[in-house]
Formats: sequence, C-alpha cells, structure tokens
Amino acid sequence: MKAQILAILGAAMLAAPALASGPITGRWVTSEKDAVVAIAKCGQALCGRLERFLILPKGGKDQRDVNNADPAKRSRKLIGTAILYGLTEDDGAWRGQVYDPKSGRTYTSQVRRMGDGTLEVKGCFGPLCQTQVWKKAS
Repeated sequence: MKAQILAILGAAMLAAPALASGPITGRWVTSEKDAVVAIAKCGQALCGRLERFLILPKGGKDQRDVNNADPAKRSRKLIGTAILYGLTEDDGAWRGQVYDPKSGRTYTSQVRRMGDGTLEVKGCFGPLCQTQVWKKAS
C-alpha cells in the first residue's frame, strides 16, 4: 500500500513541471510591444509566425526581411514569416530556433510558459543567451 502511494506521489511530482508550463500556442505580444506572434502547430513541431505589427517599422506593414543572411529571402514580407520554428517539447520547455529579423540572425531557442501566464522566450548563441518575456495578446 505504501509503495503504491509513493508511486502515485512520484508520478504526480514528475508531471507537475509539464502541467505548470502550460501550452505555448496562441497569440503573443513581444517584449518590445511592437508585434504579435501566433504560435501554432507546423507539421510535427510548433512555430511562431509574425502575425501583425503593433508599431510599424520603417518599411510599414509591408516591411521586407532586408537583414536576412540569405539574399533570396530579403524580398519576402515579414508578416507571415516564422520567427520561431522547429519547436519540440523537451522536459517542460519547447526547444527549436528563433529568427531575429532586426539582425537577420538565427539562434537556438527555448520557450516556456511561466506560472503567471507569460511566455519566456530565450535565444542563445553558444553560451550567450538573451531572454524576453512575451504576454498573451488580447
């Protein structure tokens, strides 16, 4: 009997981090409050596409991906571009890639739903990381 109770408690404790993180899908306002990113299923993984600008960039709503390292992608519109992609769940976090259209660089990413309902988005290049906190869009 004690063994069963311990097994149930152990399983509950292991499941708690996954439940606490919550789903990351939905619409999110970036930390700079300049855009909304929609995170949804893309094939076998999740991705986050730039849905709309809250503050228009210099190029307006039709801003192109002019800083992209790939010259073939510099003429594409930023709206609709996946800036988070290849996100797969790993131990309560979602890991994949994050694209920064301002620098044209891609970083490894970790995305996690926090207990207060915000989204922690971390981009790393080697050991150097930067973290942003996104809020749920209304």
